[in-house]
Amino acid sequence: MQLKEPLQQAVLIKRYKRFLADIELPDGNVITIHCPNTGSMKNCQEPGSRIWYTDSGNPKRKYPCTWQIIEIDSKYQVGINTNLANKLVFEALQLEGISQLKRYSKIRTEVAYGEQRSRIDFFLNSPDDDQSEDCYVEVKNVSLGIGQGKGIFPDSVTLRGQKHLQELMHMRDQGHRAVLLFCVQHSGIDQVAPADDIDAEYGRLLRLAVQHGVEVLAYKVKFDIGNSSIELTQELPVVL
Repeated sequence: MQLKEPLQQAVLIKRYKRFLADIELPDGNVITIHCPNTGSMKNCQEPGSRIWYTDSGNPKRKYPCTWQIIEIDSKYQVGINTNLANKLVFEALQLEGISQLKRYSKIRTEVAYGEQRSRIDFFLNSPDDDQSEDCYVEVKNVSLGIGQGKGIFPDSVTLRGQKHLQELMHMRDQGHRAVLLFCVQHSGIDQVAPADDIDAEYGRLLRLAVQHGVEVLAYKVKFDIGNSSIELTQELPVVL
């Protein structure tokens, strides 16, 4: 995925009020930018870290610049913009880059479904193929690494995430295909696991979902800072 604006480098001063971050530009000026991540951003907001942001150039926006990527441990790149996860997956689905989901000809987004008035990220089907199951795909962004290549989700307790697992199980019980897809925006992660120490209930529900037949996949992005692009490229193992 080509970002609309080029990535520009700066240094993080601090993130605050969830949606804001102060950064220092190469010329020494300090500006406030938008932080498109409502989560805890555990391990991804260390002051003094190198970051990359984009500038919309829109004077009508109070904060025209948006934080996109941070460097951690002086070597790994982490995408903190959770809004990009669905866009990356959508592009990969269109390009048939997710091998397990190639056979569907129709992709719809934000479709109402389930017992709890939810909306699925992607509804896949092939209307002309009687043999193809309808497929419900929920996407979760992974940005928390805990060493030795292990990534975990979630980075804080997520009642919404628990609800989504319950909905996927319900759809599976109704005879549909149900998929949870982890979009890993962290260059140092080689496998994904539930964050049981952070949200034990999510871990329990994830394992229960697998028992119900919900498929759990993980795909990792590749960052190309110089070309201001991000692409979902590599499948990773999910360890339960």
